[in-house]
Amino acid sequence: MAGEPYDTTRVLTAPNVLSFLRLLGVPLFLWLLLVRGADVWAVVVLAVGGATDWLDGYLARAWNQRSRLGQVLDPMADRLYILATLIGFVLRDIVPWWLLAVLAARDVLMATVLYPPLRRRGYTSLPVHFLGKAATFMLLYAFPLVLLGNGGEPWQIVVRTLGWAFVIWGALFYWWSGFLYLRQGVDVIRRLPPLDRAALESVP
Repeated sequence: MAGEPYDTTRVLTAPNVLSFLRLLGVPLFLWLLLVRGADVWAVVVLAVGGATDWLDGYLARAWNQRSRLGQVLDPMADRLYILATLIGFVLRDIVPWWLLAVLAARDVLMATVLYPPLRRRGYTSLPVHFLGKAATFMLLYAFPLVLLGNGGEPWQIVVRTLGWAFVIWGALFYWWSGFLYLRQGVDVIRRLPPLDRAALESVP
């Protein structure tokens, strides 16, 4: 039903393949960070994940391959990357617990308060707005800088400071976009009644 427009119901599209690869990169990143201690390669995985986040959206629009599955996979991959990075960084004592709590609380709020009533109205997603993508972009590029800056060399202090600036602004934008999604979702919930069971089962 409503949500973002889509062009195809196909599963195997170039943007979806990129999203699948990004999802596979999540356990690889954690293995490199926590098991191997290969920070440089972990940064490479994060950087590739951030680049493909932009690329899959670009290809979906340019090649008319926007799909319902892609509308689910793309934000899912973003959130998993952010969550996995935060958990890994907390376990390595690179960032404090409170940062994980602040960012995770936003997604918990959305998942428990907003999405269930939207789903009952046939909505599988809400249109992504610029602020939400900007917040994700900042966080995905902040974390590699924070990891590279995890040391005492002068250049690492500069990189770490830049990374934390992106983290702070990204967290603010992340919550700001969350409030915009909440307002957008509440408007839908107020305007539309819940669908009956038969109508819900027909929603792709």
